[in-house]
Amino acid sequence: MSKMSGISVTGGALSVAEVVKVAREYEKVTLDPGAREHVARRRDIIDSKAADPQAHYGVSTGFGALATTFISTDRRRQLQLSLIRSHAAGTGAEVDTEVVRALMLLRLRTLMTGHTGVRPEVCDLYAAMLNHRVTPVVHEFGSLGCSGDLAPLAHVALVAIGEGEARVDGGPITPGAEALAAANLVPLELQEKEGLALINGTEGMLGCLALAIHDATSLLVTADAAAAMSVESLMGTDRVFQDDVQRLRPHPGQLESARRMARLLRDSPIVASHQGPEDGRVQDAYSLRCSPQVHGAARATLTHATAVAEVELASAIDNPVLTDEGLLQSNGNFHGAPLGYVLDFLAIVVADVASISERRTDRFLDVSRNQGLPPFLAYEVGVDSGLMIAHYTAAAIVSDLKRLAYPASVDSIPSSALQEDHVSMGWHSAMKLRSSLDGLSRVLAIELLTASWGQSLRAPLMPGTLTGAIAAKVMTVAGPVGQDKFLAPVIEGVYRLVREKKIAEIVEGMD
Repeated sequence: MSKMSGISVTGGALSVAEVVKVAREYEKVTLDPGAREHVARRRDIIDSKAADPQAHYGVSTGFGALATTFISTDRRRQLQLSLIRSHAAGTGAEVDTEVVRALMLLRLRTLMTGHTGVRPEVCDLYAAMLNHRVTPVVHEFGSLGCSGDLAPLAHVALVAIGEGEARVDGGPITPGAEALAAANLVPLELQEKEGLALINGTEGMLGCLALAIHDATSLLVTADAAAAMSVESLMGTDRVFQDDVQRLRPHPGQLESARRMARLLRDSPIVASHQGPEDGRVQDAYSLRCSPQVHGAARATLTHATAVAEVELASAIDNPVLTDEGLLQSNGNFHGAPLGYVLDFLAIVVADVASISERRTDRFLDVSRNQGLPPFLAYEVGVDSGLMIAHYTAAAIVSDLKRLAYPASVDSIPSSALQEDHVSMGWHSAMKLRSSLDGLSRVLAIELLTASWGQSLRAPLMPGTLTGAIAAKVMTVAGPVGQDKFLAPVIEGVYRLVREKKIAEIVEGMD
């Protein structure tokens, strides 16, 4: 949708792109009037069950292991308040604003399905909090990825009732009541089931997955570019990336990567300079030759993760859930296993893409393997260390990414007096994947820096048009090869180019 119209929340599926627009770009949201009326009609069913002398979970009972405790009418609003206050038990580092905004948008989408039974006013406030940039403070620890992301969602709901803490438009942390007042918003007075409906979902995990899919898509394009530049600057061959070879093993992601690398190298004078019979090398090292196979397998995993996310982005998750038939039905749809698995799977492939990138970087710095370049790409050998320690940094990150690749979803710890005796740990999978993607961005940045300097040291041989354009972009923040300088800000500058998708944009702009 256009920037003017915003994102319309109907209760139907949202796309990854729409989640990113609201979470990162502060796109406004609007509530579809027809869907809002549907929410109001569904609330009538909850009100009828609240008046029923028969117990209904989440309406007239306690929660979790206390589900058999009947709650009298005069105590039910206190029940909802107590639920939010007690479940807002997170601790640790503050979660990034974009994750909280994604979580809020996705919970709003679920509320708008009508399957949670909340009043329309609840949806109105969540939309208004997003539009006024009221971002509740959510903490890293507190979710087991089952019964939903309880603690993270509870911290959001706590601000919605005028308690807790929040930031307004990225400002300092303020009490929740003050944050709402600054935006002229009135806190909610929760009614039956509404507290439970605000916290029983997988939106924290899903928000992280949507953001990760968006980022990983760009990073894999950047990885193809970095690999192509390394092949070029290490005097490797582009023959292995041609279609006649790649079609013999036609994995779609592999074909995409190989075709992109071949296109990047197509007009490179550096590559052409050693294509004759006088070049006695039979084949390049695996880290060069097998880049499409590794990047392609990562892309296949990303495709699978996207398919899982698309199902989740069209789902309605709550417990109990209000069915189409008007039944208030307990269920297990809040279990985060589908999300936890793919979040962990992505962390595994991110670690491997970073690993092969680090191997390519290492080849540049070793005179026995870099085809005539100076040791460590040093300007004055012996006086300068060049990129020796930049490679250490890449190696350190890769080592950490291997640790982060250990799946959180294979763990489970019983909770709630053994009522919740198997949990997904999907929130932990999500948090570590965010760290993994940041690490991959840094490793690719170091490879791009190394390949760009290596390319310049091949002069008077010239690079290809596209690889040269990428190197020129890198050089705007890195500068040319010269005497040793403070490298940390150089690496950080190239890292920002990667994170801001400046390298991917050059590649995606190819003919």
